[in-house]
Amino acid sequence: MAVAGFYRRVLPSPPAIDFSSSDGKRLFTEALGDGTMEGFFKLISYYQTQSEPAFCGLATLAVVLNALSIDPGRKWKGPWRWFDDTMLDCCEPLAKIKTDGITFGKVACLARCNGAKVVAFRANESTIDDFRKYVVSCSSSEDCHVITSYHRGAFKQTGSGHFSPIGGYHTGKDMVLILDVARFKYPPHWVPLTLLWDAMNTIDSATGLPRGYMILSKLPRGPSILYTLSCQHDGWNNVIKYLTEEIPQLLKTEDVKDVGELLSVVFKMPPPNLRQFIKWVAEVREQEDGNVKLNAEERGRLAVKEEILEQLRATELFKHVKQWLASETLCKGLTSSFDKDELHAIALSVCSQGAETLGGKRCSADRSCCKTDIHLLNGENEKAAVVVSGSVVSNVSTKQGVVDMLVPLCKTDECCCEWPSVVDVLTILLLSLPQHIWSTVKEEKLLADINTLVAEKNLSASLQDEVLHLRQQMHLLMTDLGSQ
Repeated sequence: MAVAGFYRRVLPSPPAIDFSSSDGKRLFTEALGDGTMEGFFKLISYYQTQSEPAFCGLATLAVVLNALSIDPGRKWKGPWRWFDDTMLDCCEPLAKIKTDGITFGKVACLARCNGAKVVAFRANESTIDDFRKYVVSCSSSEDCHVITSYHRGAFKQTGSGHFSPIGGYHTGKDMVLILDVARFKYPPHWVPLTLLWDAMNTIDSATGLPRGYMILSKLPRGPSILYTLSCQHDGWNNVIKYLTEEIPQLLKTEDVKDVGELLSVVFKMPPPNLRQFIKWVAEVREQEDGNVKLNAEERGRLAVKEEILEQLRATELFKHVKQWLASETLCKGLTSSFDKDELHAIALSVCSQGAETLGGKRCSADRSCCKTDIHLLNGENEKAAVVVSGSVVSNVSTKQGVVDMLVPLCKTDECCCEWPSVVDVLTILLLSLPQHIWSTVKEEKLLADINTLVAEKNLSASLQDEVLHLRQQMHLLMTDLGSQ
């Protein structure tokens, strides 16, 4: 039986110009002299080929994240922390991306989850002049890079939707350099910017929405310290629609008089996947030589998490949610749908996930956490820290390892649970919802009260960053829901 095989494609030229051709080299030299190739050198230093035919979005993102010198905060291989396209699975399972590819909104969300500041535009939300300004700006700097989502057909290339970073711009010819991450197919090439705009101004059949471009730069702090949204599970789009569309309708029809009644309406019949949509980020590490001690960097990260948790519990909204959960009989189904607050139960799940991630495996069923041990660490002149060590067994090879989960602690008079709880999760979720959803509340005093409770200006700077991170994640995910 014969098997079809391909070795690259001939680059259709025109309209494209091969980067390594004499014309391509001339364009590069001229653009370099004009100062619009400054971003190229960072990108080319970390330029890679996508590891799967459908991983163009992930490979593009890995190139740009590495070019921006963003620390993944987790190991790639051995002791090294590094972005690889196989690590970018927090918004979509890799198995699904391998089959179906990934959408524009989820690439933007992935970028935000992994430490980048993201400004994203679909073609119908921008103009060609705006696009050109962003390309010129990022090509003249090392601090930002442009990712483009386009249809190959506009360039007479085979294939359909594709992602790649823009490596530079030629002012005189109005051409951009596309660093094609499918290097097994086409080399880097120059194309007219106007033609790239046409290629972006096409409809992605997966969403029914136009393709577009996004500008990535580095955030001044980590992307998510304590909480994150996850859209890996089926039904995440129903959760988004419930939170942003159905809640305003419910509040419009219900005669709500106070904050407790409002919470009862909001969480009366939540989507079953709500518990999978927002989670606290439990940091894990591979235990080496039985050493449970925390280094200065780890203690520093825990201190930031604990500060945010303390600030969250100091909000008036937290007090309302806690009081409502304690008195509301309808919330029993809600609380049971969230992860249990018992630390051992949380650690059993987290340590198993951590072992899969650290071992380079995803969604693996051959690893299980059989037991956990809680360690309370007290250092000299340092706040006590908690580490939960989980013994992880491989059911295939009987190999055993130990994964530590670092637990943020915050014991206040407002909450009896020292680590993040259901009350905390619901509070941060409410704070992160788009503020316009409360506008349908009919009672004026209640509307004023809820707007005060969720107002950004009343939050500390660190908690504001956390809320804005979640809010932008939600916004980027909403951009994929146009036809769903």
